Amino acid sequence: MSRSLTRHAALLALITLATPFSARAEQTAPAIGAPKTTVPPQAALATAASIPAGYVIGSDDILSIVFWRDKDMSGDVVVRPDGKISVPVLNDVQAAGYTPEQLRVRLTEQAGQFFEDPNVTVVVRAIKSRNVYVTGNVAKPASYPIPDNMNVLQLIALAGGVLEYADSKHIVIIRNEGGRPQYHRFNYNEVVRQKKPQQNILLKPGDTVVVP
Repeated sequence: MSRSLTRHAALLALITLATPFSARAEQTAPAIGAPKTTVPPQAALATAASIPAGYVIGSDDILSIVFWRDKDMSGDVVVRPDGKISVPVLNDVQAAGYTPEQLRVRLTEQAGQFFEDPNVTVVVRAIKSRNVYVTGNVAKPASYPIPDNMNVLQLIALAGGVLEYADSKHIVIIRNEGGRPQYHRFNYNEVVRQKKPQQNILLKPGDTVVVP
Protein backbone atom coordinates (compact mmCIF):
# COMPACT_ATOMS: atom_id res chain seq x y z
CA MET A 1 0.00 0.00 0.00
CA SER A 2 2.78 2.40 0.88
CA ARG A 3 4.55 1.55 -2.39
CA SER A 4 1.37 2.48 -4.36
CA LEU A 5 1.08 5.79 -2.55
CA THR A 6 4.71 6.58 -3.28
CA ARG A 7 4.24 5.93 -6.98
CA HIS A 8 1.07 8.08 -7.01
CA ALA A 9 2.88 10.98 -5.33
CA ALA A 10 5.73 10.78 -7.80
CA LEU A 11 3.28 10.90 -10.71
CA LEU A 12 1.60 14.02 -9.28
CA ALA A 13 4.99 15.71 -8.89
CA LEU A 14 5.84 15.04 -12.52
CA ILE A 15 2.51 16.50 -13.68
CA THR A 16 3.05 19.60 -11.50
CA LEU A 17 6.54 20.19 -12.90
CA ALA A 18 5.47 19.65 -16.51
CA THR A 19 2.47 21.98 -16.46
CA PRO A 20 4.33 25.36 -16.34
CA PHE A 21 6.76 24.23 -19.05
CA SER A 22 3.90 23.24 -21.38
CA ALA A 23 2.17 26.55 -20.81
CA ARG A 24 5.34 28.47 -21.62
CA ALA A 25 5.87 26.38 -24.75
CA GLU A 26 2.37 27.23 -26.00
CA GLN A 27 3.01 30.95 -25.47
CA THR A 28 6.39 31.10 -27.26
CA ALA A 29 6.02 28.58 -30.07
CA PRO A 30 4.78 30.04 -33.38
CA ALA A 31 1.45 28.82 -34.60
CA ILE A 32 1.61 26.25 -37.36
CA GLY A 33 0.73 27.85 -40.67
CA ALA A 34 1.09 31.42 -39.32
CA PRO A 35 1.78 33.93 -42.13
CA LYS A 36 5.34 35.24 -42.51
CA THR A 37 6.09 38.92 -42.05
CA THR A 38 6.15 40.64 -45.47
CA VAL A 39 6.81 44.19 -46.60
CA PRO A 40 3.48 45.85 -47.43
CA PRO A 41 3.05 47.06 -51.02
CA GLN A 42 2.85 50.67 -49.78
CA ALA A 43 6.37 50.42 -48.33
CA ALA A 44 7.74 48.92 -51.55
CA LEU A 45 6.25 51.76 -53.59
CA ALA A 46 7.57 54.40 -51.18
CA THR A 47 10.94 54.35 -52.94
CA ALA A 48 9.40 55.18 -56.30
CA ALA A 49 10.24 58.62 -57.71
CA SER A 50 7.63 61.30 -58.22
CA ILE A 51 6.78 61.27 -61.93
CA PRO A 52 6.34 64.70 -63.55
CA ALA A 53 3.66 65.25 -66.16
CA GLY A 54 4.74 64.20 -69.64
CA TYR A 55 7.71 62.26 -68.33
CA VAL A 56 9.53 59.92 -70.68
CA ILE A 57 12.43 57.70 -69.67
CA GLY A 58 15.92 59.03 -70.36
CA SER A 59 19.54 57.99 -69.90
CA ASP A 60 20.81 57.59 -66.35
CA ASP A 61 17.29 57.07 -65.00
CA ILE A 62 17.04 54.17 -62.54
CA LEU A 63 14.18 51.73 -63.11
CA SER A 64 12.96 48.70 -61.23
CA ILE A 65 11.72 45.96 -63.55
CA VAL A 66 9.55 43.46 -61.69
CA PHE A 67 8.35 40.19 -63.20
CA TRP A 68 5.68 38.75 -60.93
CA ARG A 69 7.00 35.67 -59.10
CA ASP A 70 10.23 35.63 -61.12
CA LYS A 71 13.15 37.03 -59.11
CA ASP A 72 15.72 36.04 -61.73
CA MET A 73 14.09 38.34 -64.30
CA SER A 74 13.50 41.20 -61.85
CA GLY A 75 15.89 43.87 -60.66
CA ASP A 76 16.96 47.52 -60.77
CA VAL A 77 18.53 48.77 -63.98
CA VAL A 78 20.15 52.01 -65.11
CA VAL A 79 19.27 53.35 -68.54
CA ARG A 80 22.51 53.43 -70.52
CA PRO A 81 23.68 56.40 -72.64
CA ASP A 82 22.41 54.53 -75.73
CA GLY A 83 18.93 54.52 -74.17
CA LYS A 84 18.78 50.78 -73.56
CA ILE A 85 18.50 48.56 -70.50
CA SER A 86 19.72 45.01 -70.00
CA VAL A 87 17.10 42.44 -68.95
CA PRO A 88 17.84 38.72 -68.44
CA VAL A 89 16.69 36.56 -71.39
CA LEU A 90 15.45 39.64 -73.30
CA ASN A 91 18.96 41.15 -73.47
CA ASP A 92 19.04 44.82 -74.59
CA VAL A 93 15.70 46.63 -74.62
CA GLN A 94 15.14 50.23 -75.73
CA ALA A 95 13.80 52.27 -72.80
CA ALA A 96 14.64 55.92 -73.47
CA GLY A 97 11.87 57.81 -75.20
CA TYR A 98 9.12 55.62 -73.75
CA THR A 99 6.80 56.32 -70.85
CA PRO A 100 6.94 53.75 -68.02
CA GLU A 101 3.63 52.28 -69.23
CA GLN A 102 4.87 52.01 -72.82
CA LEU A 103 8.00 50.24 -71.60
CA ARG A 104 5.89 47.88 -69.51
CA VAL A 105 3.87 46.93 -72.60
CA ARG A 106 7.05 46.50 -74.63
CA LEU A 107 8.62 44.23 -72.01
CA THR A 108 5.43 42.20 -71.70
CA GLU A 109 5.30 41.62 -75.46
CA GLN A 110 8.96 40.57 -75.67
CA ALA A 111 8.74 38.34 -72.59
CA GLY A 112 5.65 36.69 -74.07
CA GLN A 113 7.92 35.04 -76.64
CA PHE A 114 9.60 33.08 -73.84
CA PHE A 115 7.05 32.89 -71.00
CA GLU A 116 3.33 32.32 -70.74
CA ASP A 117 1.31 35.35 -69.62
CA PRO A 118 4.18 37.43 -68.15
CA ASN A 119 3.14 40.03 -65.58
CA VAL A 120 5.54 43.00 -65.68
CA THR A 121 5.71 46.18 -63.61
CA VAL A 122 8.00 49.16 -64.30
CA VAL A 123 8.77 51.43 -61.34
CA VAL A 124 10.84 54.61 -61.74
CA ARG A 125 13.24 54.70 -58.79
CA ALA A 126 15.17 57.87 -59.65
CA ILE A 127 15.00 60.41 -62.46
CA LYS A 128 18.45 61.63 -63.47
CA SER A 129 17.79 62.46 -67.11
CA ARG A 130 15.78 65.62 -66.40
CA ASN A 131 18.69 67.96 -65.66
CA VAL A 132 19.38 71.58 -66.46
CA TYR A 133 22.78 73.23 -66.38
CA VAL A 134 23.98 76.58 -65.14
CA THR A 135 27.50 77.75 -65.79
CA GLY A 136 29.54 80.93 -65.52
CA ASN A 137 29.44 83.51 -62.77
CA VAL A 138 27.13 81.92 -60.23
CA ALA A 139 28.06 80.66 -56.78
CA LYS A 140 27.49 76.96 -57.56
CA PRO A 141 27.68 76.18 -61.30
CA ALA A 142 26.50 72.60 -61.82
CA SER A 143 23.75 70.44 -63.25
CA TYR A 144 20.50 70.34 -61.30
CA PRO A 145 17.50 68.02 -61.52
CA ILE A 146 14.53 69.93 -62.81
CA PRO A 147 11.10 69.60 -61.18
CA ASP A 148 7.92 70.79 -62.85
CA ASN A 149 7.68 74.52 -63.50
CA MET A 150 11.20 75.70 -62.68
CA ASN A 151 12.05 79.04 -64.26
CA VAL A 152 15.38 80.75 -64.92
CA LEU A 153 15.31 82.89 -61.79
CA GLN A 154 14.63 79.86 -59.61
CA LEU A 155 17.56 77.97 -61.12
CA ILE A 156 19.90 80.90 -60.51
CA ALA A 157 18.72 81.07 -56.91
CA LEU A 158 19.30 77.32 -56.56
CA ALA A 159 22.84 77.87 -57.86
CA GLY A 160 23.52 80.41 -55.11
CA GLY A 161 22.79 83.56 -57.13
CA VAL A 162 24.90 85.60 -59.53
CA LEU A 163 28.35 86.74 -58.44
CA GLU A 164 29.20 90.39 -57.90
CA TYR A 165 31.15 90.76 -61.13
CA ALA A 166 28.67 88.82 -63.32
CA ASP A 167 27.20 90.48 -66.41
CA SER A 168 23.68 89.76 -65.20
CA LYS A 169 22.08 91.80 -68.01
CA HIS A 170 23.20 89.37 -70.70
CA ILE A 171 22.39 85.92 -69.38
CA VAL A 172 21.60 83.39 -72.11
CA ILE A 173 19.50 80.23 -72.06
CA ILE A 174 20.61 77.69 -74.67
CA ARG A 175 17.95 75.18 -75.69
CA ASN A 176 18.12 72.37 -78.24
CA GLU A 177 15.07 72.51 -80.50
CA GLY A 178 14.87 69.91 -83.26
CA GLY A 179 18.59 69.30 -83.12
CA ARG A 180 19.46 72.99 -83.43
CA PRO A 181 20.43 75.35 -80.57
CA GLN A 182 18.07 78.21 -79.76
CA TYR A 183 19.15 81.19 -77.66
CA HIS A 184 16.94 83.10 -75.22
CA ARG A 185 18.03 86.36 -73.57
CA PHE A 186 17.55 86.92 -69.84
CA ASN A 187 18.18 90.23 -68.07
CA TYR A 188 18.45 89.38 -64.39
CA ASN A 189 18.21 93.04 -63.28
CA GLU A 190 14.99 93.63 -65.19
CA VAL A 191 13.30 90.48 -63.94
CA VAL A 192 14.05 91.10 -60.26
CA ARG A 193 12.68 94.62 -60.72
CA GLN A 194 9.51 93.08 -62.17
CA LYS A 195 10.18 94.35 -65.68
CA LYS A 196 9.69 92.16 -68.76
CA PRO A 197 8.78 89.04 -66.73
CA GLN A 198 8.30 87.10 -69.99
CA GLN A 199 12.08 86.64 -70.04
CA ASN A 200 11.78 84.36 -67.02
CA ILE A 201 10.84 81.32 -69.09
CA LEU A 202 10.13 77.84 -67.78
CA LEU A 203 13.12 75.58 -68.26
CA LYS A 204 13.14 72.27 -70.07
CA PRO A 205 15.39 69.24 -69.50
CA GLY A 206 18.72 69.80 -71.22
CA ASP A 207 18.64 73.62 -71.05
CA THR A 208 21.88 75.42 -70.23
CA VAL A 209 21.88 78.81 -68.53
CA VAL A 210 25.08 80.80 -69.16
CA VAL A 211 25.88 83.68 -66.80
CA PRO A 212 28.77 85.68 -68.37
